[in-house]
Amino acid sequence: MRYQEYLKDQLPVIITHALSMLFCVIFLSAVNVQASITLILLIIWILVTASYINVRFFSRKRHFAELLLQLERLDKKYLISEVMEYPILTEDKIYYGLLKAANKSMIEQVSESKRERKEYKEYIEQWIHDVKTPISAMKLLCENNKSDTTRKLMAELTKVSHYTDQALYYARSENIEKDYLIREVSLSEMIHAAVAENKQHLLQNHISVEVNNCDDTVYTDEKWIGFILNQLIANAVKYSKKEPKITFEANSKQGQIVLGIGDNGVGISGTDLPRIFEKGFTGENGRTGKSSTGIGLFLCKRLCEKLGIGIAVTSESGQGTQVELYFPKGDFVKVQE
Repeated sequence: MRYQEYLKDQLPVIITHALSMLFCVIFLSAVNVQASITLILLIIWILVTASYINVRFFSRKRHFAELLLQLERLDKKYLISEVMEYPILTEDKIYYGLLKAANKSMIEQVSESKRERKEYKEYIEQWIHDVKTPISAMKLLCENNKSDTTRKLMAELTKVSHYTDQALYYARSENIEKDYLIREVSLSEMIHAAVAENKQHLLQNHISVEVNNCDDTVYTDEKWIGFILNQLIANAVKYSKKEPKITFEANSKQGQIVLGIGDNGVGISGTDLPRIFEKGFTGENGRTGKSSTGIGLFLCKRLCEKLGIGIAVTSESGQGTQVELYFPKGDFVKVQE
């Protein structure tokens, strides 16, 4: 609170006192009071009035400074009325009551929105579970009746399954801590499981797969990493070109196990690369008829952050893309080694 602004607010009080002093001087002159007595009276009046205005200014300034400090410390700012002290002044009590009423309304609105969001999320998860059952049944039928048509159908079903998984993991990604299990898992097993799940998709697009030096084990959640690998494989298939190939290779680097997933596809332009993890960003490749949603890499980044895994992408347009996943080695792993 600035002093000039405070004085502007006190202008009616100052004018009232000034006019009162003027009338007082006129009255005292009319009754023949000595000028020296009138002057002493005016000086005392001015000093008392100025003291009151200044004391009130510093008192209000300290009061609001404490409120601002409380607000700054709060994680949820709208709860300020719950922590502030009950005011003494009548005017402040009115503002306090207004703030409490507004806060109550806000909390009710937030609670209602959370409830609706939770119900919608539960519905989406249940719907995806229900949809996956007929998808699995159709896959089984295709497996038992192999032909060119059913193989093509299998490839399309793989895409549908991938999109439903993407929706499911997106719905759960905010509360991953409620649905993960960290244990020692083999990189090789996770990679082969992901390749097997995308088998028809890879065969349909004539993509070869190479796995090198992936015998390490890491501590992570197998299911969530499986989704990330599926997403990266799907991207490699979608943006492949002639003689497509996907390579998996693991290395130990700076106390971490680094799993590299590389392809020789169309690559990503230098201008798009810094934005590939943004939600909904499709870039040049997404505008070339590849039906990109801009959700896949966004989800990969979010899940990696939740799992404490690093992710980095390097690419050159027309030369392919290399994605690296950084699995940390914890103290437990070092003891085992």
